[in-house]
Amino acid sequence: MKKRDLYSRRAIRQSERGFTLIELMVVVVILGILAGLIVPRIMDRPEQAKRTKAKIQMESIATALKLYQLDNGFYPSTDQGLEALVEKPDTGRIPKHWRKKGYLEKGKVPLDPWENPFVFISPGEHDDFDLISYGPDGVAGGAGDNQDIQSWDLE
Repeated sequence: MKKRDLYSRRAIRQSERGFTLIELMVVVVILGILAGLIVPRIMDRPEQAKRTKAKIQMESIATALKLYQLDNGFYPSTDQGLEALVEKPDTGRIPKHWRKKGYLEKGKVPLDPWENPFVFISPGEHDDFDLISYGPDGVAGGAGDNQDIQSWDLE
């Protein structure tokens, strides 16, 4: 047998050996460390995702309100509320060119991600209208995760 054949057989045997227990343990420890660092960061994101969803919903409602204003020349009043976007108002200032299918998809006013209604004020204190979500606590004011989301502060 030639030396070259011995070396190639050894190389084949060594490449077919697989992983040792120590190598597998090292990989498991590394994965554990990564999971320990990454999972807590991911678990903190649901509240941030809900806040982002609320902002997107507010922008969608604001767009519908602007379409209502373009069609009718005015925004719904606070008393008429956001329901004026899905049902033609029959009190207050009646829109003459209200769209037959309304201004919001799905034909209903969405609740915020915490299942609370959005607060609508028209005319608003900060703009033509103000939209507010009181956040997870459902109460005006708050800080941190309970901070209100306001249409005039959208980024």
